[in-house]
Amino acid sequence: MSQSQDQQALSYPLSREGALEPPAEWARLRQECPVARVTLPSGDEASLLTRYADVKQVLSDPRFSRQLNADDAARISDSESGGVFNSEMATALPQSGEGHLLWRRMITKWFTAKRMNALRPGIEAMAEQLIDDMVRQGQPADLKASLGFPLPVWVICDMLGVPDSDRDRFSYWSDSLLNLTRYTQAETEAAQAEFVAYMAGHIAAKREEPGDDLLSELITGTDAEGGKMSDAALVATGMGLLVAGHETTANMIAKMLAMLLTDRSRWERLLADRSLVRTTVEEALRFDANLGFGMPRYIGEEVEVGGTLLPRGTTVLCDMAAANRDESAFDGAGEMDLSRSPNPHLAFGAGAHSCLGQPLARTELQAVLDVLLRKLPTLELAVTTEELRRVEGLVVGGLSELPVRW
Repeated sequence: MSQSQDQQALSYPLSREGALEPPAEWARLRQECPVARVTLPSGDEASLLTRYADVKQVLSDPRFSRQLNADDAARISDSESGGVFNSEMATALPQSGEGHLLWRRMITKWFTAKRMNALRPGIEAMAEQLIDDMVRQGQPADLKASLGFPLPVWVICDMLGVPDSDRDRFSYWSDSLLNLTRYTQAETEAAQAEFVAYMAGHIAAKREEPGDDLLSELITGTDAEGGKMSDAALVATGMGLLVAGHETTANMIAKMLAMLLTDRSRWERLLADRSLVRTTVEEALRFDANLGFGMPRYIGEEVEVGGTLLPRGTTVLCDMAAANRDESAFDGAGEMDLSRSPNPHLAFGAGAHSCLGQPLARTELQAVLDVLLRKLPTLELAVTTEELRRVEGLVVGGLSELPVRW
């Protein structure tokens, strides 16, 4: 079915039955309407992609840009400031071409396998400390608040040379930047201004007294062509890494544990065979039906996707979570297979804009799982699966809390 035949635009994000369940429409859309019309929270329309091949094609095609401030691009949310997809933070960094590649190269040096291996013992030690604190405070406990949130914040703050004692402020600023429907425009703008001022002050202090951290190195370093990062780019980089470095991983830790504990045979299988930790993390990333809003892209020329001709000026929404459940890409896509390999999921995107922090996210998820299996083998949910509640009104998808006992 082509896009023009799908008469009724669906309201997006799509509704779902349970906190861990995929929307019922995914299977139908992949089958019958791979390029579907959807209405965004702003009221504007976009084209939704749910098939693996189409999502991968668009995310890898440089003609589909992140130029979401184009006059005819769909607005994501009611907030004129556009949240994380269309903020000063997004526009201060080179979004494509050689400039984007140079910027990425300067950052990715901090996310190599060698650096991740060096970080791993510290991450595990911090996870142990947080779990000990949680156990001391008694059960039931909220695993997201006790471990899922503070661990990635501590790690990214350490990398940026930022005090993690400010983490509650970062959390509010991040949420406001990731806003869909939770905050007013005035709240979003005020939070963004505070965040920019905070990061600008932090960078000014690092200029005076550089440390052994990523931002200090970016301030003093030059790219391959001898250029230095502008202050605006430094501020945007710091903000971007802080938001991406804690919000998504904090949510993923809670979702991964929820997936493993809602069907206790999965947890038991891991206890019996710890060598499955790495493939389990990858499968949790693929199986996650709650990745969030998806990746919006804007097309400045006519392009064909999934047998449908998209006109110039179309905003396309790539639903990576729906693509990760595509039976044509994964055998038994609707089942969670802890030993699945290979597992070419799209949880981190694809192409030039794939998540540059993915080595860190993988390291954190594997470390958390290893430590929990060792320290709390009797871990279980303290509520029924039906009682788990989703994060609402933000671009990221997750659980608002994860009540557990042991």
